[in-house]
Amino acid sequence: MSYPILKLKSGKTQSISRRHPWIFSGALQFHKFDLKNGDVIYIANHQDNILATAHFSDGSIAARILAFAEVEINSDFYAERIKSAFAIRSQSGLTNSDLTNAYRLINAEGDQLPGLVIDFYNGVAVVQTHSAGMTRDFELIKEALHKTLGNRLNNVVHKSAEKSNTNLSDDTDIPPTINILEHGNVFVVNHQTGQKTGFFLDQRENRALSAKYAKGKRVLNAFCYSGGFSIYALKAGAEMVHSLDSSAKAMQLVDENLEANSLTGSHHQSITADALEYLNSDEARDQDYDVIILDPPAFAKHRSARHKAVQAYKRLNARALSIMKPGGILITFSCSQVVTPDLFNNTIAAAAIEANRHVRILHHLHQPEDHPISIFHPEGEYLKGLVLAVS
Repeated sequence: MSYPILKLKSGKTQSISRRHPWIFSGALQFHKFDLKNGDVIYIANHQDNILATAHFSDGSIAARILAFAEVEINSDFYAERIKSAFAIRSQSGLTNSDLTNAYRLINAEGDQLPGLVIDFYNGVAVVQTHSAGMTRDFELIKEALHKTLGNRLNNVVHKSAEKSNTNLSDDTDIPPTINILEHGNVFVVNHQTGQKTGFFLDQRENRALSAKYAKGKRVLNAFCYSGGFSIYALKAGAEMVHSLDSSAKAMQLVDENLEANSLTGSHHQSITADALEYLNSDEARDQDYDVIILDPPAFAKHRSARHKAVQAYKRLNARALSIMKPGGILITFSCSQVVTPDLFNNTIAAAAIEANRHVRILHHLHQPEDHPISIFHPEGEYLKGLVLAVS
């Protein structure tokens, strides 16, 4: 198979030498090919030596590198990548656990497949494509999944990142919800209407850690979505858990997960409200929370929004710190990639000063092992969190 060859400008091979998976449009020479978004291309240096195979895009990221070599992109190529990713998950025990049957199988650049995310939910692979090339290659990816996973795989669902309700499955009658196990807890995942692929698998180990601090405590789970942290807290014996989200749809998901875990008693209350408004209310101040969990959506997706995001994180965390009982635990996160761990730590320090609280770091939190980060692509590190002792 031969693909169009796009040449790098002289002196623009540094990113490939560093094995970064993106090539920006300014690094490429002018070409006369009639290329469409998602076409497979070769990348060559100005001496015509082919250095990589990539998906083309007419955006600022002109090429997403699939291999640092001249290769053919077919189902066998994807099968090899999936096989490698599966082996890593197997080494950590995720693929054969009796207590967990959901994990991220492909984490985009972290698994050498830029633009592709695959989450495995109890026999169903939910494929989310973030580039035109991966969207066009879906049938190849589906074939590779069946080839690699065999009878572990019941269905493949395609959920385009651009069109979140686009679903193409092996069986058009596949139910929209899947019951999964995570550390023995049951969660109902709606791959059609849920955020991302339906569930936030990147918080799996952080949810488990949070349970250590919940027994006998009053817990607020803010930005709760489907109530993951709430379920862990209740299972750990929390005295009371408040699940807070501005979305009524999220509250329905919380109810489904409470019922799935037989946790419909008097130790839980759902609150539909804006998180900052609630934290500023007399109602929140009167609760004497021992543990507060803050897991907001990304406040900044671009560097231009970083300053405003930092101010928002500061306000949110300062308010949470100010209403907590002395001796309490704050578990706080940022999933904004442009907010670095150091910047996040400094922001929380500023929030603690504003709230006049002494804070000690007990744990630094990150994305788990099924969300690997390529050492050549530091942009893949997005989730950071802190467990803080507050006095």
